[in-house]
Amino acid sequence: MDTPRVVSPDEWLAARKELLAREKEASRAKDVLDAARRALPMVEIGKNYVFTGPEGQASLAGLFGGRRQLIVYHFMWRHEDSGFPGEDQGCPTCSVVADNIGDLSHLRACDTTLVLVSRAPLASIERFRHRMGWPVPWYSSLGSDFNYDFHVSFDEDAAPLEYNYKDGVALERAYPYVRSGRDAPGVSVFLREGDRVFHTYSAYARGVDPLIGTYHYLDLTPLGRQRGVTGFPHHDRYDADS
Repeated sequence: MDTPRVVSPDEWLAARKELLAREKEASRAKDVLDAARRALPMVEIGKNYVFTGPEGQASLAGLFGGRRQLIVYHFMWRHEDSGFPGEDQGCPTCSVVADNIGDLSHLRACDTTLVLVSRAPLASIERFRHRMGWPVPWYSSLGSDFNYDFHVSFDEDAAPLEYNYKDGVALERAYPYVRSGRDAPGVSVFLREGDRVFHTYSAYARGVDPLIGTYHYLDLTPLGRQRGVTGFPHHDRYDADS
């Protein structure tokens, strides 16, 4: 990978100020985009989804933990029967997302709960969560329509393929891994008004990049992300793979 050219301090300062102007422009554009996201209309959830966690079953409203906002990270699971022979564990890329979550108290202080949800047996989830050392709440959606309704699990016998707001024809070109029996990553946001739950936002594919702090740190460096979107292993595999 090429490194930056070497210049004088004055040349560097001029280039840095030029980039700063572009950074400020991007920040202002992001502020406008964030405001538009907050202003999106919302849809009331009428279906009764059932999730399973370490303390038993819970409804979608139950995942809020009494708070007004809920962020669900759709954690892709690598099933043995979905093209990953010998595997029953979380996706490495989704694991990078979970590694970057941090202390949940800051979200909770803003009346917001963050949970992980996977279409996987709870025993498998708990085994993997213990291995990774994550304290974030993690629920199984196995047996419910939740993953299918939010387009992060695929079954052509149940519904046409759809991911990142693309239909089956567009998916063949953009996301060839999207096919029956597979899962994909995503994030969905919900708002609770009393007993009523509303869906406000969902994002997929590179739409989850803002959740990965590692990417943003590396974006500050001259060598960048280096490993690409799927190049990070589970964090306990670095020594084993070296």
